[in-house]
Formats: sequence, C-alpha cells, structure tokens
Amino acid sequence: MSTNHSLSGKTVLVGGGAKNLGGLISRTVAGDGANVIVHYHSDATASDAEKTVDAVHAAGAKALAVQGDLTRVEDVERLFATAVEQFGGIDVAVNTAGMVLRKPIVDTTEDEYDRMADVNAKAAYFFIREAGRHLNDDGKLITIVTALLAAFTDGYSTYAGGKAPVEHFTRAAAKEFAPRGISVNNIAPGPMDTPFFYGQETPERVEFHKSQALRNQLTQIEDIVPLVRFLATDGWWITGQTIFANGGYTTR
Repeated sequence: MSTNHSLSGKTVLVGGGAKNLGGLISRTVAGDGANVIVHYHSDATASDAEKTVDAVHAAGAKALAVQGDLTRVEDVERLFATAVEQFGGIDVAVNTAGMVLRKPIVDTTEDEYDRMADVNAKAAYFFIREAGRHLNDDGKLITIVTALLAAFTDGYSTYAGGKAPVEHFTRAAAKEFAPRGISVNNIAPGPMDTPFFYGQETPERVEFHKSQALRNQLTQIEDIVPLVRFLATDGWWITGQTIFANGGYTTR
C-alpha cells in the first residue's frame, strides 16, 4: 500500500466548485498540485467559475470549468465523462451542491418538495453513482451535507430531510466501492457564513445560530476545507462516515 497521500498530480472534481466552499476547495487543492474540474450550475455562476479556473492556473495546475444541472442525470454523466476525457481519470470527487429552504411543512408546495429532493438527494445519488463508475482505484468521494441532520428543529423539513438519505447512499457506496479502495464520506458543516445561509434567516435567528457554537460564530468555509483535504489524503482509512464539523452547534 502506497503511503504517498499527496494531491500532487492528482485530479479533483468539485461539484459546485465555482464559489463559496466549492471555490475555496478548488483553489486549495490546486495549491497542493492537483488539477481541478470546476463544476458550476448556471450562467449566473459562470464568471465565478472562470475566476476559480484562473486561480487554479495561477497555482500552476490545470483546470476546466464544466456547466451542468446536477439534478439532470445526463449532465452528471457528462461532467464525469468530460473530466476523464480531459484529464485521463479522476482521483477525488467532492460534491458541495445543495439548496436550502426554510418553510413550515403546512406551507410547502409539491413543486418545492420536488425541487428540494432533486437537488439535495437525487443529485447527490447520481453524483455518487458516476463517481463509483469513474473514480480511479483508491479514489476519494466526499459529499457536503448539513449539521441539521443531527438537529431537532423546525422549518427545514425539505432541506435536512432531503440531505438525510445521502447518509445511507454514502454507507452503501462505501461498502460497494471498498474492493477498489475508494473511500466515501460526508462532511456536515454547521450554518456557514456564506450567502447560502443568510437568505432564509432573520437577524435574530442568525444570532441564535452563532450562540450555539464555539466563540459565538458561524462555521467558516476555511474550517471545512482542511477536513476535505484530510479525507482526500491521509484520512483514506475513514469511510462510510458523516463527520460533523460545526463548532459544537449540534452532535449525536
């Protein structure tokens, strides 16, 4: 068994890799010498994706931006196929994609339910499937979920509920991909200090979320990236797990 767990010369595919957490992951692994496929969802994030690609190039690594709607299975297939075609293989796949909705169950529409399930569960499932088909032996697969999986709270039925199946997808994949040395894990951040979080929260609730964690603060994307790097390198022996990284916001 090789003891070289460096990312140098490896290829990393980042779902939702244009900005926020995904963008920082893309730039960080490039600094470690990895080539990066930067997936982005829509034209609205195209400029962010190009800036991230430029940052990867500036770090001396190769990069490619690929647009796609991860709720469309054919787009997920094309994303992975393009990565293999352009770089010859994929060593690490990280899926940061997600969609949040804070709404009472009694007010939630069928369309909202379907959209949340598509983004948070279906997209994650087929990302895992394509990673299982395309990752190199000894590859790493990491999905970003949410610390709300361990919370007992109101309002987030379709968000936490949509992410919840990913834990079983991950456990099943960890068993199924184990013969090829592929580890499969989730990272569950607390509420993160990004635009993704603030849209559905009142100032009072933001202060409450802060009060539940170390030093009265939200999770920073810089707190999550080291865990991604660890699982992609020296943490290879960890598989089938959900790691809660949330400053003590919640536990189980």
